[in-house]
Formats: sequence, C-alpha cells, structure tokens
Amino acid sequence: MYQSLVMSELFPYKDRPMSDIIWKPTAEQVAQANITRFMETHGLKSPQELLKWSTDNVSRFWEACLNDLAIEWYRPYSQVLDDSEGLPWTRWFLEGEMNIVHNTLDRHAQTRGKHPALIWEPDSGESQTLTYAELSQAVDKMAGALQDLGVGVGDSVALYMPMIPEMVIAFYACLKIGAPLVPVFSGFGSTALASRLNDAGCKVLFTADGAHRRGKFVPIKAAADEALQAADCVEHVIVVPHTGKDVNIQAGRDLIWSELMASATAVPTEVLPAEATSMILYTSGTTGKPKGCVHTHAGAQAQIAKELAYYFDVKPESSFFWVTDIGWMMGPWELIGVHTFGATVTIFEGAPDYPDAGRIWDIVEQHKITHLGISPTAVRLLKSYDESWIEKHDLSSLQVLGSTGEPWDPESYEWFFHKIGGGRCPIINISGGTELVGCLLAPLPIIPLKPCSLGGPGLGMDVDVFNEDKQSVREEVGYLVCKQPAPSMTKAFLNDKDRYLTAYFERWPDIWNHGDWAYVDADGHWFLRGRADDTIKIAGRRTGPAEVEAALIEHEAIIEAAAIGVPHEIKGAELVCFVVVKDGITVDEALLAEFKQQVVNGMGKALTPRAVHVVKMLPKTRSAKIVRAVIKKKYLGQALGDTASVENPAAIEAIPTV
Repeated sequence: MYQSLVMSELFPYKDRPMSDIIWKPTAEQVAQANITRFMETHGLKSPQELLKWSTDNVSRFWEACLNDLAIEWYRPYSQVLDDSEGLPWTRWFLEGEMNIVHNTLDRHAQTRGKHPALIWEPDSGESQTLTYAELSQAVDKMAGALQDLGVGVGDSVALYMPMIPEMVIAFYACLKIGAPLVPVFSGFGSTALASRLNDAGCKVLFTADGAHRRGKFVPIKAAADEALQAADCVEHVIVVPHTGKDVNIQAGRDLIWSELMASATAVPTEVLPAEATSMILYTSGTTGKPKGCVHTHAGAQAQIAKELAYYFDVKPESSFFWVTDIGWMMGPWELIGVHTFGATVTIFEGAPDYPDAGRIWDIVEQHKITHLGISPTAVRLLKSYDESWIEKHDLSSLQVLGSTGEPWDPESYEWFFHKIGGGRCPIINISGGTELVGCLLAPLPIIPLKPCSLGGPGLGMDVDVFNEDKQSVREEVGYLVCKQPAPSMTKAFLNDKDRYLTAYFERWPDIWNHGDWAYVDADGHWFLRGRADDTIKIAGRRTGPAEVEAALIEHEAIIEAAAIGVPHEIKGAELVCFVVVKDGITVDEALLAEFKQQVVNGMGKALTPRAVHVVKMLPKTRSAKIVRAVIKKKYLGQALGDTASVENPAAIEAIPTV
C-alpha cells in the first residue's frame, strides 16, 4: 500500500521531469509518519485529498485532529467554532476547559516521569538535564510562589531571561496558574522592555543577573532596572543569580529565585476556559508601537500540537533542538509542541559558532538530536567555516531538519540538506508568524520537496494566493491569504483592535491578508517571495528583494545580501544592494562590477543595481529577519523610528548614506 502511495499519489506529476526534486520520502518514512495514521483513520488516500478534506469543513478537521493527538480537556467543548461575527472575531472550543500545562507536563510527569523533558547547553560548562518529574515539580513550586505574591488568573507576567532552565520553569509556572506570559528577548534594551511591560500591564517580571555570550558577561538586570523606572505596573522582580555577578537588588521589589523556591508550596493546575489568554507575544516589527498578539490556551495548544505532530513528525522518543530564543515565537512553539508528546527539548545559551564552529554539531552528536531547526541566516554563517567542523561529528541521529524566519537561497538550502542532513532528512521549511503562533505554509514529511519550497498550505488553514482582484492565481506572484479562521489567530492586538483590522483585513474584509508574496509553481510547490511591503517596482516590473538576494548569494564571495528599492525619477525605483563577503576577500571596483553583473545574470539587465555596498553585517531581528525597511531609511537619511527589535544595532550605523 505505502509503496503505491508514494509512487502514485504523492507524485501526481510523474509525467513531468522531476530532476528538480531534492528529496522523496521512502515507503518506510511514509508508513511510520503520524500524518499517515491520521489519513488512514479518515480514509484519505493522498496529501491532496487530505488538504481538501481539512478545509472543506474546518470544524470537522480540528475535532478529528485533537482527538488523534489525544489532547485532554477538563471539560469537553460543546462547539468547535463560532464565526457568526466574522472571521476576525471567531470564537473557538465553546464551553471547553483546559490548560496547556496539563497536556505538556502534568500527564507526562505521571507516566513518563523519568524521561528527559529538557536539556540545557550553557555557553560554556556542563549540560544539565531535567526529567518530566523534576521539571513538573519545579513548575508546581514556582507557580505556588507566584500565587503567594498575589498573581492570579489574568495577571500578566513578563520573562526577560536568557535561555536557561529557570526560564522554562517560569514559562510553565505562568501558564499553570492562568497568568498570561509575555516573553521578551533578553537582548532588547530598556526602552523595548518598558514598552512591552506597560502595554501588557505586567505585574511580575522574571529576569536574571546576566547572561553569557561568547564567554563574556552580558548585563540583563541593569537594563531591567532602567526599564522599570518607566513601568510602574511591575510589583515584583524575580531574579535568577545565573552568572554570580553582583547586581542591584531593590528591597521590597526584587526577590531571589532560590529563596522563593525554598519556601514555596506546590499548587494544582488551574482549570481555564478554552479562550483564556495563555501568551502575549510581541511582533518583531521595526517601526511604531509593538503589536501584542493575544493567544489562548486552546488555540495555541491545538495549532502547535498539530504542527509538531504532522509536519515535524515528533514522537515521544524524539529529541528536538531549535536554535531560538524564548522572545521569538519559536521558543514557546517548541516547548509547548514537543512537550505535548512527552519528547525532549534542548535549549542553549550563547552563539552557534562559539566556542568554535562545531558548537551546533557538538550538541547534535552529544544528545542524539533527531530534529534540528535553524534559520537560513545561521546556516549561511556556519557554511562559511571549513567543512572539517562537520566531518568530525556524527550527525546520523538526525531525522528531520527545520527552518523558518526568512526565504532561503538555493545554495545554502542544498548545503544544509546534503552536508547536515546527509540527503536523507526532509527540510520542513515553515512560514507563519507571531500573530498565528504557527504556520500558514509547511510541507508534510510524506511529500517530495524542491529546494527552498514550503510544501503547501497548512492543514485546516485554507491558504491561497490572490492577485490584486482577489482571484486565486498559480504560476504568478500574489498575496498570501487565509480564507477561513484558525484557532491560533491572535485575538486582535492587545489594546489595539483597530490596528489588527487594518493589518490583516483592510484589503479584503473576512480574508486574512498575511502581507507576504507567495508563488505556486506548475507542480504545486509553494514558495515565498518576501514581504509585500518590501516589494520593489522598477519600470513597471514588480520584484521581491528575496529574488535579488538569492541571485547575489550565488556569487562565491558573498555570504549574505539585502536589496532595497530607492526612488528614481524615470523608472520609479532602482536597486541598491548590500552584501557581506567572506573573510579574506579583497573588494575592489572589479569585484563590485561582478556583483552587479551577478544580479543582471539572474534578474535581467533592467534590474541592474545602482550600487552594491559591502558591509560587515546586515541589521536583523533576533528571529534572523533582515530589516530592509531600516536599511532603506538609513541609506536615504530618513528617521529610523523604533529599532529596538534589531539585535545588532551597530550594523545600522555601518549602512552608508546616499
């Protein structure tokens, strides 16, 4: 059965030349996949039939999905969804009661107590492991400590912490007592932290004395203290003495983690309505007030569990490691998703190439990682090092590779596929957003993949590509949209419902317009072409910067690239490009001319750049997204606006001004 499924149903274009397919699942991989079990249960014979079935009746799909994944409820819901007030205001799992912590920790502590739940790799030193029983016990006590401080259901709590075990404990402690958690990237400055604390009205802040990165001390508590001068909503600060450095402790406000834990008493998990707020996740936008995306217990649980089970094929024996931070959506996503299935999550503190370029491969080998997720930017960094760093490590435990955050260039994608995955692991390249705490596009592990592809629409998501006239298009770049509600869609933006409607529904009411350009090729493979607001229109021709950047990166001297459009009185706009080159490369006029020609070769003479500038690094968010809008403003000498989400602000200063 499975062999015929692979050869006929999974390859509907078998009469076409398939030389551009980079990966095909084996019959064994198909047979063992979680999604195959789901398809068999419901009599679905192909991924195409599955996708259609999942959107023909989304209520039916989500109920079947949660039953298949054994998500447990304190009180069953009476109705899957109510969209009577329109897609933006859909309510989910009516009258149901649950808590994420029950599904991720409580039940596993009873049945899988000795199984590793969390592995922590510090910047230097020995790793640490917590079993499900140990993690659950610590969470129960910290939850009790929070309640002793007067924190209850609906009281927001912020996490401004490095990737350490205490962060995970605090994360689940908030969820356990129904306190909406607000994860904030610990590399943000005081202004960015204060804005989020005030917007969410946080009652408590978790932080640490500092962090380690590349063997150096990184102050965190000092930035928190400065932020708190502008955030009087915070009543208590819980400090983890992570580095042992002396920091300011304000009597009456600041409390030491270990002292709280010593006197705390464990408390039970709160029974919450399905739509109780679980998290307020702030987007990494680079201008204007941060947007607080409001997620629920049931919505986040449903979407994330679906994705980890059906796209990444996570099982109880899996060992999952995504190079991320808790302040990026992928941090909460991996914790909730992997722990739902009783598997193991690895987190790490520091940089992917410290103390050497083998850091990530060391972790994979030592902990027998089965699932490795990493951004294209980090891949390009690691690819720049000698391959001996890879060859000295055993990466045979890997089964699935993952990526998100930005478009791939083919060369880096194929390097990741062949050098790291050995050609045997699919790259589950996903795309969605903080507003969804999940994916609009993701490949199933039982379909063939082309380089850089995102497979197709997420199950139950009813995703399409529209042109300007709201017509569904193929083999044409268009707007990535979602035509039906999904349980994890943000409940508006915190304190700003009008901005939510403008962001996603201004163009087409009752159609979620995600703001990305997408393209579906003749074989039904989906690709992203960058953000719609990054689009460059030159002499009437519209192009996305990702296409230009991919053309540049094909040059052997270039590691990374960013392209922007700048005003031109005749053509409307013209290209200006910024590139990072490999160490030891001598840049002269002849090489810059080669770079320009590289764009011409890939995109045509009409898109010849005005200039190509070499810089040491490109400004990016923590989630590895190149902030082209900031680059453009700096280049044109315009006001930059809020750049708090830029991880490396020095890179902004290095951008030349026209």
